[in-house]
Amino acid sequence: MRPLDPRLLRYASAARWFLAGTALVSLVQTFAIIAFAWLLSQAITGAVEGRPLADLAGGIGTLAAVIVLRAVLIWLQELLAQRAAAIVKTQLRSQVLDAVARRGPDWLAGRQSAQVSTVVTTGLDALDNYFSRYLPQLLLTAIATPILVLVMLIQDVPSGITVIVALPLIPVFMILIGLATRGVQKAQWESLQHLSNGFLDLVGGLGTLKIFGRENRQTGRLRAITEDYRQRTMAVLKVSFLSGFVLELAASLSVALVAVGVGLRLVDGSLLLGVGLFVLLLAPEVFLPVRQVGAQFHAAADGLAAAEEVFAILEETSGGDAGRAFDPTSVRTSGRMAGHTAGHTLGRIAADASSFDRATDATLCFDDVTIHRGETPIVHRFTAEFRPGDFSVVTGPSGAGKSTLIAALQGFIDYDGMITLGGALIATDSPRDWLAWSGQRPGLFAGTIAENVTLGETSVNDAALRSALADAGAADLDPATMLAVAGEGLSGGQAQRVSVARAFYRARVRDCAVVVLDEPSSALDAAAETALIRGLQALAAEGRIVIVISHRPALCAEAQQVVRIQVPAHV
Repeated sequence: MRPLDPRLLRYASAARWFLAGTALVSLVQTFAIIAFAWLLSQAITGAVEGRPLADLAGGIGTLAAVIVLRAVLIWLQELLAQRAAAIVKTQLRSQVLDAVARRGPDWLAGRQSAQVSTVVTTGLDALDNYFSRYLPQLLLTAIATPILVLVMLIQDVPSGITVIVALPLIPVFMILIGLATRGVQKAQWESLQHLSNGFLDLVGGLGTLKIFGRENRQTGRLRAITEDYRQRTMAVLKVSFLSGFVLELAASLSVALVAVGVGLRLVDGSLLLGVGLFVLLLAPEVFLPVRQVGAQFHAAADGLAAAEEVFAILEETSGGDAGRAFDPTSVRTSGRMAGHTAGHTLGRIAADASSFDRATDATLCFDDVTIHRGETPIVHRFTAEFRPGDFSVVTGPSGAGKSTLIAALQGFIDYDGMITLGGALIATDSPRDWLAWSGQRPGLFAGTIAENVTLGETSVNDAALRSALADAGAADLDPATMLAVAGEGLSGGQAQRVSVARAFYRARVRDCAVVVLDEPSSALDAAAETALIRGLQALAAEGRIVIVISHRPALCAEAQQVVRIQVPAHV
């Protein structure tokens, strides 16, 4: 675990100006420390020598100003730290969420969603301590300590040498403590993630557990996980307290060595009182930043651990995106497209599909699309055309890759071949403003039905809202109805219709050319399915491409085009 990870500066621009501002404040703070020690030693020396108060008033006034300056600098440092931490957390969270959205559910399915959630919430919140406590002390140590040691050497060579000999002991102790802390801190972080995952699994499966009467048996499991996290947290606190004691002891003994040497030389008259006081006042300030770095290391460890996981996610997703399927500025063909010449391929690309005009021929074409999961082909050389105004159904056995094809259309997974819209290549990372989609899971949240249907829109078109609900077969649902978490309060069929209405609403408000629904009628009865079919036909009649993934005979019977896809044989 590095004290300052260079990746933090790369991914969070706010960290760079924070470091510059903190370095400047630390430099001014260093000179304020020197001025404070010098002015105080001169004031004490003058009082001992019996100088009148009028002669000392100027120095005392300057000393008071320096004290105020130090207080202002400490306040300014806190202000910089708090603002920088807030901005850095926002930047890192935004990049992680963008990366997760870019990679899509196929990437997220290989990870524990609770772990990702913990990293971007509780984990990154711990960066507050890193910025407000640890990093300022680290910079102050790097800037103030050499300057203060140099001043002590100039004023009193023996005291300076004593400090130079004793000072390295503290970093040695810090390294040893850091090695011990790293293990217990990592164990605590893993325990927290285990607790988050366990709790999420319990909440997600609570309905099933309740049905089978097993909900109480999970109490012991959750208690054991919580107890493990408590013990590991106490282990971290124990190491923190012990390390703080060791650092304080080492620093105190070092200052004591300087004080003994100064005292002996003051007694034999080889050292002036003013110089001795000045050196004694500086000695604790030399060791203070180093001690604080060690003490605050533990407060910052959680944030650093979370930041490392954030960097791992960002580097993994950026590395994965580098080889994504297609980019309009750089066309890559796979070995399975060897039959296409470069001129033919480039001729298919009119423009990036994110900027096409729906008034043109916006035919959606899959051309030799192959999708692998590892070495196994999920979809092999799929070719099909979907025309505007057509209501099409893609059907086939489970495992044939129907939903995988849609994920490729959404830009969530890699593929070989080409997908074009209106003759324009669909770049993997381009916006999908032309696409409205409803998946197998409704994906509802706490709020009104209207808020769920108009998800992502800044304003609500009431007419489009009611039309979307009606075409989805949900005209009987009141848009003002309040739903609980995950859309609780609706039946499975009602939730599915609200999800479909969301796609209908987006298609009309955003004028989307393509509407894709994945198993939209799996939880519907015959009457609701009939109403949905009428809505799909009305949507297609508006000149849109409507694609439905389904096994239902009623949908296949009403479709203008039925595309059947089979499980690929071993290739």
